[in-house]
Amino acid sequence: MEIKLIVVAAIIENDQNEILCALRSPSMSLPNMWEFPGGKLEKGEDIYAAIEREVHEELGCKIEAQYYFHENTHEYESFSIHLICMKCRITKGDPIPNEHSKLIWLKRENLSSLKWAPADIPAVEQLMKEK
Repeated sequence: MEIKLIVVAAIIENDQNEILCALRSPSMSLPNMWEFPGGKLEKGEDIYAAIEREVHEELGCKIEAQYYFHENTHEYESFSIHLICMKCRITKGDPIPNEHSKLIWLKRENLSSLKWAPADIPAVEQLMKEK
């Protein structure tokens, strides 16, 4: 049976119009690929609560989920992922890579320079089209 995961991801932008990118650690699935931070939706949780909880767990900062940005489904070999991307802003603290190898802030036009996890690529492309 195919496993289908519903995952929320935060597109966090700073005051310099840079977007937070997170490098998956070597111990994670899809090691050393870039992604937007986030995680699995828990039973009975809405996407806003889920992304705020996940970012607090992963990055140790508080965010506000502002609005829905993009979603798509990507089929990996052993599972599929339904990724829901939310535009978010940091309300308290600075992001710290607790689970990721590295965090960087990048301008939209430079996002394509990273090796992104396949499920994140459609959102990256949509971000790069934004002005």
